[in-house]
Parts: sequence; structure tokens; C-alpha cells
Amino acid sequence: MPTTDLYEILEVDRNVSPEDLKKSYRRLARQLHPDANPGDTASEARFKEVSQAYEILSDPERRANYDRFGQDVGAGGNPFGGGSVQDIFDMFFGGMGGRSPQRRGPQPGPDAEVGVEITLEEAAFGANREITVTLPQRCSTCDGTGCAEGTSPVACVECAGLGEVRRVRNSILGQMMTTTPCTRCNGMGSRIESPCPTCRGEGRVNGSATMTIQIPAGVEDGSTMRLGDRGPAGLRGGPNGRLFVHLRVAVDERFERNGDDLHHEAHIAFTQAAMGAQIMVPTLRDTHTIEVEPGSATGTVHRVKHEGVEHLHGRGRGDLYVHLVVDVPSELDDVERDLLRQLAQHRGEEVAEHHGAGLFRKRAKR
Repeated sequence: MPTTDLYEILEVDRNVSPEDLKKSYRRLARQLHPDANPGDTASEARFKEVSQAYEILSDPERRANYDRFGQDVGAGGNPFGGGSVQDIFDMFFGGMGGRSPQRRGPQPGPDAEVGVEITLEEAAFGANREITVTLPQRCSTCDGTGCAEGTSPVACVECAGLGEVRRVRNSILGQMMTTTPCTRCNGMGSRIESPCPTCRGEGRVNGSATMTIQIPAGVEDGSTMRLGDRGPAGLRGGPNGRLFVHLRVAVDERFERNGDDLHHEAHIAFTQAAMGAQIMVPTLRDTHTIEVEPGSATGTVHRVKHEGVEHLHGRGRGDLYVHLVVDVPSELDDVERDLLRQLAQHRGEEVAEHHGAGLFRKRAKR
């Protein structure tokens, strides 16, 4: 850091308010920015000096240290670090109505997808499921920096730590500025001269990660959960990408789902259908008693309220619909055959005589 007084560098007095300090900094930054002075190394050096001075004096604690001791105690900063460069970007491209620059430094990791099969009960009531995925994970050797032990990244000399290169070109419309990611540092703003031997400078390695996901109640087959920070790790300490979890609901032989309602087929004997009965039917978590009315036929439906799937975005549950199916026996012994013949005679109904293949045997062969 030059010995020149920081207030003098920013052309303000020592009692300047934070607002006036920022105004002076913005004015000088506009004048000295490399885009406004292509090829002027003196302006570039002065620009860095102004940026570093503002970085210190805009921080109340560092400014107090400077006012007391005449230096930035424990600052450890550099003209390329902190938020000052981003402030410059915002000033030139945000406040002036231009295009915002590409983010400098480590970028988020890419998105990833994984499929998870869940039961109908888990879909209906929600659940916490533990899953294991294989994704790029932050390197534990270098803690994601990509640097070998005892080393750190160095500012890219090509882009001066900005992560992008700007060039002013002359055209028939006048001067036009183009901005492209720095090819030397791949837009990172820094380079690694001594890569970590484990991750070879990437800051991440492939590995398995076990995590718990919270499945909301009421999800349907094919639903997708988006987990914002559970995806692959970014390069060199970049934040994790997103993980998309595609849910598959396993087939449940007991029920067929229609929205939040469930449907179940209950098979009953023809004697139960004729005389009525109490039968037990399954629900998602227990059983329920159904009163079968005498004379019930196949297709009779009983509705059991609030025994379906929980509503995804509201309170309450769907219903359970029990569809009766009357089973007619295909095999009868002699006693059963005689009893049914007597019943038919009593009711005045004609039935086939038994000659080795009765009525019910014929039905079974259809």
C-alpha cells in the first residue's frame, strides 16, 4: 500500500461522510477505469490505488483503525479482493443502465438428477427418506480451494483478477465495448500455480453422499423435488448446484389411486352378497369395517370418507371407494350342490341337472 494518505488518494478530507466518500470514489473510478483509458498503465495503477483506498475507508472498522494508527491494521487485502471491484462493475454497468457483467470467481456446480422409488403410504402421508447419490463433492484435502497445502490462488495477470476481458473497438457506430470471459483463468479471476494432488486443482472429487430428503404428503407419481444446494459441487469452492429428485410411486396391489382418492376391490361370496355381511377392508394404515347390504351386486360402491391421500397443498384427505365383486364358486361338492338345488326348487328356479359337469363347472370353463 502506498504511503500517500488514503483521504488524499480519494480527494476528500478526513471528516468526509460515507455518502460523499462514495460519490468521490465513483467520480474517480469513472475517470480512471481501464475501459475509459485503454492502454494507459498509469491510469490503471491509479484506478487500483483508488479502489484499494475506498475498500479500506468504506469499512467503518478499517477506517477507524486507519484514523487511529495511520494504517489498515489487519486488513490483509489486495486491490483485486473484497467487494470493491464488484462495486465498480455495479457502478459502470448497473447504475448506468448497461448490461451486468458475468459473475467473477467460482461458479455454481451443474444440476443433477436422481430417481427415488417411494411407497404409496409415503406418497400419501409424506416421509423423510435417506438417499445416497454419487456426485462431485468438495475436496476434503484442500477444502475446495484446488490449491496444494500452504499455497493459494494468484490473481490472473491477463484480466487483472476481474475474470473477464473488455476491449474497446471502433465501428461505424462509434466506440463499442465487448466483454468476454478471460480464457487464461476461465473466468475465475485467479490461477492455481500449485494444484491440490487429490483433486488436481478442481476443488472437487467424485464421491458418494448420503442425505435425508423430506417428501411432502400428497405427492403423485412423476413428481419432482428441486433441492437448491444438494447437487454437484462447483469448481474451486463454487456453491453446489441443484439436485432434482424424480419420485416414482411403487404399485400397491391393494389400491388404485385417482387424484387424492383411492379405490379398492373387495371380493365377497355370493352368499354374503345375497344375505348381507360385515367385511374388513384395508386402508393405508389400518382396516375398516364395511356393512354389505343384502342383495348387493358386483359393482356396488361403498365410500369411506377421509381414508385416501392427504391433499398436497391443503388440509384434509381424499376418500376410499370400495367396489364389491361377487365371487361365484366354480367348484361345488355334493352337499353344496344339493343345498343349492333345494334353494332353486324353493324359489321356483330351473337349474341344470348334475351329470358330471353342472352349471358351475360350465361357468368355470368359459
